[in-house]
Amino acid sequence: MEKKALQTALVHSDYTPPEGFAAFPAAIHHASTILFKNVAALRSGDWKEKNAYTYGLHGTPTTFTLEARIAEIEGGERCLLAPSGLAAIAMIDFAVLKTGDDILLPDNIYNPNRVLGNWLQEAFNITARYYDPMIGAGIAQMIQPNTKLIWTEAPGSVSMEVPDLRAICAAAKEKGVLVALDNTWSAGLALRPFELGVDISMQALTKYQSGGSDVLMGAVITRDRELHEKIANSHMRLGLGVGADDAYLVMRGLPTMKLRFEAHDAGALKVAAWLKQRPEISRMLHPAFEDCPGHEVWKRDFTGAGGLFSVLFDARFSEEQTDRFVDSLRLFKIGYSWGGANSLCIPYRIQAMRRNWQDGGTLVRFYIGLEDPADLIADIEQALARM
Repeated sequence: MEKKALQTALVHSDYTPPEGFAAFPAAIHHASTILFKNVAALRSGDWKEKNAYTYGLHGTPTTFTLEARIAEIEGGERCLLAPSGLAAIAMIDFAVLKTGDDILLPDNIYNPNRVLGNWLQEAFNITARYYDPMIGAGIAQMIQPNTKLIWTEAPGSVSMEVPDLRAICAAAKEKGVLVALDNTWSAGLALRPFELGVDISMQALTKYQSGGSDVLMGAVITRDRELHEKIANSHMRLGLGVGADDAYLVMRGLPTMKLRFEAHDAGALKVAAWLKQRPEISRMLHPAFEDCPGHEVWKRDFTGAGGLFSVLFDARFSEEQTDRFVDSLRLFKIGYSWGGANSLCIPYRIQAMRRNWQDGGTLVRFYIGLEDPADLIADIEQALARM
C-alpha cells in the first residue's frame, strides 16, 4: 500500500470488507454522495429507473428495499418514500394538478389534507371542493371537465365513515379522473385498494409499519408506470427524501406488523363492545359495528379494523366534562397518531370540522395499544366515574 499522511489516511482507507456477509436485517447505507465507477457510469445513470444510484436523495439500497417491500404489501408495483404522510399527500397533488384544475376531497378528510387543499385553492387557483364521504356513485354528478383528482379516505380517521370505494372509482374511471386513497387506517393489510379501482394509495408509515411511535415517513404506491413517473418527478422537484436509519426502523417493524395489527384489532373490539353498552356513550363509530356509517361496505371490502375508533358521548355531557374524562385517564395518553404500543385518547370538536355533522355530543377518538384490554377498560371506567 502506498504510504499516506495521517490526515489523508483518516479520509481514504485501503481496507475493503470481505464479500459474503449475510444477515436478516437489511444493511443501512448512509449516503448523500454516491460514488461512480467511471465517467461513463456517471453519465448513464438514470435516477428514475432505480437501476443505478445517482445521489442519496434519490435512494440507496436501504430505501429501495423498503420501497419494494411496501409496494408488495400493498399489492402495487412501485413505491416512493416521503418524510411524512403529509409530504406524500403533497407530492401526489403537485404531480397531477396544475392551475385551473379541480380536486374533490371527502368532508371527513385528514385535516392537514384539507388545509393543503385550501392552500392549493388560495395560492395556486386549483379549486378544492368537498363531498359527502358516503356519496358513492353520486360522485359522478360532482365531476367537472377540469376535475383531475378525487381524494378518498377509508374510513375517515376521526368520524370513521367507510366510503364505497368501488362505486367512487367506477364513476371516476368513466370520466378519466384519478382516485387517490389515504390507506393509513388499514396499513395496507386490511384493504386491497388496487383491486377496488384506486389509482394511487398513500400511507403514513409513521403508524403500524414502524410500530414504535418514533418515526415519521410516508409512502405513495402505484401500479401504472406513467403515473409513477409523474409522481417521481414531483418527488425529485420537491426534494423529498428519507434517511437510511428511519428506513431501517420501518423495515424492522414489518415482520411483526400483521401480528401487531391483529392484536390491536382484537383489543379494540373488546374495548369498543364494552364502551357501546355504557349509558354515557350515544354512538359507537367503529366500522365493525352496525351503527357506524358504511358498516356494510366495511364488511364487503375489509378484512380487519386495527386499533382506531371513535365514540360520541351523550349530548347531556358538556365539553368540560368530556375533557375531564380524557384528563382522568391513566393508561391512555393524550396525543395524535396511532400504530404504536401505547393507547391514546383525544377529543375532537367535530361540529367545527364537518360542515353537515348532525349528531350532538363530544366525539372522542380512542387508539387501543398493546396493553391488556381489561386494564384499559378499568382505566376508562374510573375516568367515566370522574367525569
